[in-house]
Amino acid sequence: MSRRLRVGDSGEVEGVLHRIDFRLLGPLDVRVDGEPVRLGGGRQRTVLTMLLIALNRVVSVDALIEAVWGEEPPATARNQIAICVTALRKTFRTSAGVDDLIVTSHPGYILDLGEHRIDIHEVETRVRKARELARAGDTVQACALFTEALSLWRGSALDGAAGGPIDHEASRLAEFRLELREEQAGLQLQLGQHRSLISDLAALVREHPLREQARAHLMLAQYRSGRRAEALEIFREGRQVLVEELGIEPGAELQELHELILRDDPELTLPPEPQVAPELRTVPAQLPSSAAAFTGRSRELTLLDRLLDGEGQESPLAVAAVSGIAGVGKSALTVHWAHQVAGRFPDGQLFADLRGYDESDSPQAPTAVLDRFLRALGVPGPQIPGDQHERAALYRSILDGKRILVVLDNARSFAQIRPLLPGGRHCCVLITSRDAIDDLTGDYDVHRIELNVLGQAEATAMLGAVAGPERIATDPEAAARLGTLCDRLPLALRIAGARLAAKPHWSVRHLVRRLEDQRRRLDELSPNEGGVRAGFRLSYRDLPPAAARMYRRLGLLTMPDFAAWVGAAVLDTDPIEAEDLIEELVDAQLLEVASGRPGEPPRYRFQALLRLFAWECAQEEDTPEEREGVLDRALDGWLSLCWVAYQRLYGAEFASLDGIPEPNLPQSLVEELLTDPMEWMEAEHSALVDAVRQAAETGRAAHAWKLALLSNPLQESRNYLEEWEICSERALAAAQRCFDRQGEASMQRLLGGVALHTQRYEIAEGRLRAALRIFDEIGDVAGAALTRRMLTHNARVRGDLDQALRDGEASLLGFREIGDARGESHGLGALAQIELERGNLERSLRLSTEAIALSRATGLVRGLAQSILRLAEALMRHGRLDEAASECDEALRIVREHGDRTGEAHILRLAGEILWRQGNLSEAEVTLQEAFTIADDINDHLLRARAEANLGCLDLLAGRDGAVGRLRRARNTFAEYGARPQGERITLVMASLTAEHPPYGPSPEELRQLLSAH
Repeated sequence: MSRRLRVGDSGEVEGVLHRIDFRLLGPLDVRVDGEPVRLGGGRQRTVLTMLLIALNRVVSVDALIEAVWGEEPPATARNQIAICVTALRKTFRTSAGVDDLIVTSHPGYILDLGEHRIDIHEVETRVRKARELARAGDTVQACALFTEALSLWRGSALDGAAGGPIDHEASRLAEFRLELREEQAGLQLQLGQHRSLISDLAALVREHPLREQARAHLMLAQYRSGRRAEALEIFREGRQVLVEELGIEPGAELQELHELILRDDPELTLPPEPQVAPELRTVPAQLPSSAAAFTGRSRELTLLDRLLDGEGQESPLAVAAVSGIAGVGKSALTVHWAHQVAGRFPDGQLFADLRGYDESDSPQAPTAVLDRFLRALGVPGPQIPGDQHERAALYRSILDGKRILVVLDNARSFAQIRPLLPGGRHCCVLITSRDAIDDLTGDYDVHRIELNVLGQAEATAMLGAVAGPERIATDPEAAARLGTLCDRLPLALRIAGARLAAKPHWSVRHLVRRLEDQRRRLDELSPNEGGVRAGFRLSYRDLPPAAARMYRRLGLLTMPDFAAWVGAAVLDTDPIEAEDLIEELVDAQLLEVASGRPGEPPRYRFQALLRLFAWECAQEEDTPEEREGVLDRALDGWLSLCWVAYQRLYGAEFASLDGIPEPNLPQSLVEELLTDPMEWMEAEHSALVDAVRQAAETGRAAHAWKLALLSNPLQESRNYLEEWEICSERALAAAQRCFDRQGEASMQRLLGGVALHTQRYEIAEGRLRAALRIFDEIGDVAGAALTRRMLTHNARVRGDLDQALRDGEASLLGFREIGDARGESHGLGALAQIELERGNLERSLRLSTEAIALSRATGLVRGLAQSILRLAEALMRHGRLDEAASECDEALRIVREHGDRTGEAHILRLAGEILWRQGNLSEAEVTLQEAFTIADDINDHLLRARAEANLGCLDLLAGRDGAVGRLRRARNTFAEYGARPQGERITLVMASLTAEHPPYGPSPEELRQLLSAH
């Protein structure tokens, strides 16, 4: 069995990704990777507490309502519970990146703990192990585990929470705590700790006078301490309390103990000391000194601490394998932790540097290491066998039954390690290696920790520890930049700190300036041919030629992460072979697996200094033509896949877009990658942004603007607009430098679309008109039609429906001229929306129906959902509410299948409005609140305002306070972003709040008519 735990760039633990700790043994407390999480008010805390105490079981909405409000809940209780759950989900999504912690399951919700932790389970695990140890006769360790378990209480369990089930659980936990205190006291009495127990037991008996077990322990402790009379008095007091309060005599065990004390029975004396194994002839203490500037790594140290908890052991020997790139601090971490826990290994600590990655020495042979270990354990040289197997057998025999810590540093292979592993269940082994050494997994319960670079705060602290904290504190901004330039790699940080310490006349900023030059950075961090570069070179030199070539070529790309298909493109090789080579680089710790979503293909990434080293190697070993070809093939790969993905989403919208290469990958792989085009684009988002930047900076303007254009569906639906605007500006500048008129027009149109989506309508108009002029000049009918379609939308949202109609009809003619059926579908949908807002419902219905038919015929997914949404709105305005609701359901299914959050919010808003028009106010509120939350998440101001306007109308109909405030906020947002029709509609509603409609304004029917007026 193997656990792969990894600490990521920001210091979070991956594998137990962003672990959440729930603490109920005291006031409710939630932490993500040790940092407290701010929860909402009392209702949210009660709901969360109820879900936690029923862990992995469904809690009905009715039970949650009763816990929150008791027997008199408000009429909106079910909706408020739904809002609480939504808020909790958002809290955990924001703080821990967790979407599936609270799951809806009829008739309520279930909290699926998964890999996260709750302190109650931590206690139960320790108690279970303690009882096993006690039964096995290991009283000392059992007692220590009881102490650890009891230390997890921070006060009264569930303190501050209330409600029937919560009160019951609090009582259960209080009783459990008392039982553990009594059980621990019994073990302490076995260990002869009677004198130190008396005060604690006396307090326990005073607090709980009816607990006979605690009273018996106190009597025995007093008797063994020579306080016989007091022990007898404790019995008399207890008997009196039991008789007076319960009318019963003490139990048989307490009475028997009383009789034994009266006659001074020898049975009450301490048991004889257990026989122990003879001491080792020598107690080795071989750990090297801990690094003076060791900093941080608290999470990794916690992971190592779990090694001694006994949690989940399936084999008796505890083994931890720490892997990571050269210079990441594997040895420093393990030696530091080994010193911390050395006291738990009284029989000694063994240490060996196996020299698995040492330029000057060959790896240590196990036979030689066993010789040193046996001598350290006191075996005379003449008695050490010559055969490795015999040495290993003697080594295991000596360690059997002993508590010894074995540290095997810098290991190369399983063959080097295996003879050095003890057989005793009380030993612990720490292994460090650049490789994962997967062979360990089959025979041992290995706790794997993949060590990453330090977090930013830890990196700054390490610089301060080496160079002096005052020196670093003088310029925190420069110190943070220095940490980044060192890749937050401990070895590089130590070297940088040492350089500052040796150069007191240098400022931190001066060293930063020296490191900013990428061509010199490794020189600065590799003094005397050692340091960072030397460590990297040891790993690189052992690569097979093909893997080394892959490493160099990937180092020429600057994307933050990449999929295996990129390796196939840059090496122009078979995808399976490329993946194998990339995995070789991962095993050699020259690449790492980037955190990805379960069930998806892995993505890989460089540490910054390792990428720089790969780039250096490429400059030294590859020709300029080879290096240029690498970037061309990679960009061609992204461009060809984006083209296929775009066609599947939008069809032939860019019929005149030429120069797109055929995919340089097998068709089967293309199909696998693009099963869901939008999800593929999502996975490639960061890489695409960087591909556009690198293409623009290297003079590949066509690659830059075409990639920007074809990635647009992702940027719109997932709201990456700010980032994509910067990206598109780069591509525009590159096109202008190369006098690429089509590229310039396309980027102006794309930037106009970004401005349109961010409600900057004047900027959008200018960009789009500039694009249209160029498209008309160069005779690009498709580009002009697309641009006019966007101008249609811009005019419509500003309330100029006549201009919108002119642009929309011109756009539709353009699409029909070039035979673009998907573009025609979009054009029909745009005209349907205009007619809807002009009040021509019949024409809007007809145009929407035509658009839907074309979308279905051409497989236009997003266009289909948009057209169905327009049809639903027209049906709603027509009063055909059931039909409108049905269309909304279908549109919602489509956008959720394709992860279109923007589309989902629009459809939920309309669905909520339909629900309240149907009179279903409670479901309408939940639906509109969800639309509002998504709109807020994706920062769509107008959509959020529309949802808030609908919620304000609901408040108005329900007679709640706050309706006017909500409507006013919505109106102000519409005014701020120039959305005149919506603002006028809200003004009509607010104007109706007069004395003619006491006490809350218009009637439901009048309100619906007002909202439908425009």
